[in-house]
Amino acid sequence: MAYDGDKGQDHFRPIRRIFAGGLILVCLAVFLLWRIDSPRVERLRTDVVDATLPRVQWAMAPITALVKMSDNFSTYSALYQQNQELRRELQQMRAWKEAALQLEQKNARLLDLNNVKLDARLTYVTGTVLADSGSPFRRSVLLNVGEHDGIQEGWAAMDGIGLVGRISGVGRTTARVILLTDPASSIPVTIQPSGQRVLLSGDNSTQPRIEFLESVELVRPGDRVVSSGDAGVFPAGILVGQVIRGPDNRFRVRLAADYERLEFLRVLRYSGPEPIRETGQIVRPLAAMQGPAQPEAADE
Repeated sequence: MAYDGDKGQDHFRPIRRIFAGGLILVCLAVFLLWRIDSPRVERLRTDVVDATLPRVQWAMAPITALVKMSDNFSTYSALYQQNQELRRELQQMRAWKEAALQLEQKNARLLDLNNVKLDARLTYVTGTVLADSGSPFRRSVLLNVGEHDGIQEGWAAMDGIGLVGRISGVGRTTARVILLTDPASSIPVTIQPSGQRVLLSGDNSTQPRIEFLESVELVRPGDRVVSSGDAGVFPAGILVGQVIRGPDNRFRVRLAADYERLEFLRVLRYSGPEPIRETGQIVRPLAAMQGPAQPEAADE
């Protein structure tokens, strides 16, 4: 059986050689035919192409489709990369837009601070609000200025519009501001144009109440409320807000400061009136009040 298999293989080997040789001869003939530069041969080539191409066009359709699919895939890949790049750029532009909006808001706050008209004798220190420790029992914020910046207890703090509170607690680099809405806050204010001096007391609401109002009939909603400067707590004339009538039918104050957006606060350097260290400075000596003694008349 093994000998018969070898004999069968020797039988087909000459046929394969003849077929390979014929194929090589046909390829060489086609190559030479395509290389001959003659009008007759050119006409022959044209006739062969015209006769063969319509019959093999169906076989070229899958190849053409594959070529188009490859081109489309390359185009899709390029579009996908461009889309990813555009997405990254859009995300970066959104981040820039957010940063620009934040800078615009901060710039507006600083411009508001610069537009506030203060007494020429007053100087100030501007600080940034670090944290808001507001709670149901305490209303205060923390600033990034402290003893290192010369901040002292009791100084007034205001935003770009009106009074916010006073310094209550000073560290080396930080200071705490008790807001006007805190229950522990009570400051003397003046209602204009009536000129009545009252006390503004916080009660954990956004609209502190007015206390110790003597002439109710002289006050109208919309009247301007400013600091009175009494007791040397705050400088006089700082805007606090406007008078309104609350839900409890009591007069309250709508604060001018924007408590929802406290970013920068201006701490006013104000030492208050000169302290009295000796009781003799209150009442002048009797001799000074009577003036110099008159000389006695000479006896006649």
